[in-house]
Amino acid sequence: LGSSLFKINYYLIITMAEDMESSIIKTFRNNGYRATPQRIAISRYILKNHEHPTAQKVYLDIRKTHPTVSLATIYNTINILKDTGLILELNLHQGETRFDPTIEPHAHLLCLKCGNISDWMDPIMPKLISKISADASFTVTGSIFELKGICDSCAKKGDGAVSKTEADE
Repeated sequence: LGSSLFKINYYLIITMAEDMESSIIKTFRNNGYRATPQRIAISRYILKNHEHPTAQKVYLDIRKTHPTVSLATIYNTINILKDTGLILELNLHQGETRFDPTIEPHAHLLCLKCGNISDWMDPIMPKLISKISADASFTVTGSIFELKGICDSCAKKGDGAVSKTEADE
């Protein structure tokens, strides 16, 4: 049983990876872009990464497998992913820009100490957006809901105090 379960999971993982890659290729081609190996690798990295990476982080990690990739290619690919609706751009505190593959309505929990960003998802989010839209006679075209505070990890380390400067950011 253990061996067959591994085979099923192994094939499921391979199929999911192939599905993601074929979806990326299809998205690029349907929108008039070439699906180069570098663009596919960048897209795969961002779409699987739920740590909300910066362009610089994407660049440093992709260079490990694609040493000739340029920062311009990273930014151009990110722009394609944004334009096709596959990722969100987050303009956060201190001018930092990060990218999020979760495009469904959700909240970002931003730790003011370590800078970690976590996603919080709840079925109430789309309902709340619909209610606000209806009550205010306002057509919502996008939303970013950000909550600032101290994550559990920092609080346990005793890093729970927030200065006025940090709270205002």
